[in-house]
Amino acid sequence: MSGKKVIITGVPGVGKTTVINAAFDKITAEGVKYQNLNFGSFMFEVAQADGLVTDRDQMRKLDRIAQKRLQKTAAEKIAAIDGNVIVDTHASVKTPNGYLAGLPEWVVSAIMPDVIVLVETDNDQILVRRLSDETRVRDVEGSKSIAEHQEMNRAFAAAYSMLTGCTVKIITNADFLLDKAVDDLVATLR
Repeated sequence: MSGKKVIITGVPGVGKTTVINAAFDKITAEGVKYQNLNFGSFMFEVAQADGLVTDRDQMRKLDRIAQKRLQKTAAEKIAAIDGNVIVDTHASVKTPNGYLAGLPEWVVSAIMPDVIVLVETDNDQILVRRLSDETRVRDVEGSKSIAEHQEMNRAFAAAYSMLTGCTVKIITNADFLLDKAVDDLVATLR
């Protein structure tokens, strides 16, 4: 199996998917082929194929053992994909009980990424983006809470790098500088 495995993460509202989609279009136009996978959607497809769920809302109702097995199976299937792969996911998930690894050991070790990309920007910009996005329902957080989450993502990314030997790349998606963030991601994908 050959190909580059790139995991791209960022806190909700940072514009991660916007950067990924624009970079994917640009790299595809250059003739470089990547499969663009959302880890949660990919997990759902695996769960559905295995007969565990019929709709996405049932995913969160699976017990922890089933969730772990499903994550591992999805990660192994992603790792088995021949060619370049972008995995859109979260480095950490903020829960009422604290931060949860978005890429637990059994996931990151199965995928063995070449690079983990953290898409970041100014905390106040993320706050404004969240408040102005009427298409999503997100928890209300302040700038300090967003800053903490971005710091936790860096800590988790460092841990994932220690487990897999991959590099960590930070890309800033600042307001009015989307093209720079896209170009930075394209350079990473080449």
